[in-house]
Amino acid sequence: MIDLSISKSLQGDSGSFSLKVDIKLDKGSFTAIQGKSGAGKTSLLRLISGLLLPDKGKITVGEQEWFNSESRINIPTQKRGLGYVSQDYSLFPHLTVLENLEFALPKGQNKKEILELIEVTALGDLQHSKPKLLSGGQQQRVALARALVQKPKLLLLDEPLSALDPETRRNLQSYIINVHQNYGLTTLMVTHDTAETLKMANHLLIMENGLITKSGKPTELLGNQSVSGKFQFTGEIIDIKPEGVVNIVSVLIGKDLVRVIAELNEIEALSVGDKVLVASKAFNPILKRLD
Repeated sequence: MIDLSISKSLQGDSGSFSLKVDIKLDKGSFTAIQGKSGAGKTSLLRLISGLLLPDKGKITVGEQEWFNSESRINIPTQKRGLGYVSQDYSLFPHLTVLENLEFALPKGQNKKEILELIEVTALGDLQHSKPKLLSGGQQQRVALARALVQKPKLLLLDEPLSALDPETRRNLQSYIINVHQNYGLTTLMVTHDTAETLKMANHLLIMENGLITKSGKPTELLGNQSVSGKFQFTGEIIDIKPEGVVNIVSVLIGKDLVRVIAELNEIEALSVGDKVLVASKAFNPILKRLD
């Protein structure tokens, strides 16, 4: 169980605002955090990690208090037993990719874990390179691998897959889910990708101006409650092609390509690249844009 009851005065693009969070998260949950830029999502992760100090409140993980303003408890970041992938990667510039991972490997843990991560993150050809020679996406993969190699009890991810190509992104989504489940992690992930949230998370927090305005299952908060049917999947439109009086909409769902017949009025608000909900209604697939 993670018990957060904290507040912090912050400065945003639109001026100062207060972050106030009072939530409890179950052990083993995978929680996505969504909201507009400047809502306080990254600040929340930094407060949990100890990289940012709350003005007041407390943070309790399991039976251990990580922070308590009244008792003046503040456990250092390196002693909190967490993995954190930030937007700035924070790699050691003087170490190679392999050495960055070896540095993070806990004592006594098999180095086989590193070789597996290097393969999954497609870093084999780069393992002897230093960060300055890597692209942003490559550095992001290294940062993710370094966090995962620690097998942390709490994993904090700040848009960890945003700079990756679609195939690597899908592979790492699956890998993160497997690691989360197999090692009993509790994971919090900031993301702007609705499809990613629906695929990976079992709990969703929506933030606005430093406050948690909604909390619940992703399918309930993001899905359209007016849409019913035998099935519902999320995907991305990759092509819309006129075919006589109708249109053929090609939707990528995972690794599968699904083609849906849609009338003109059904696709007026849709375009290539949109995330959509594909659902059945009266045995005919329908499309609903996910905002």
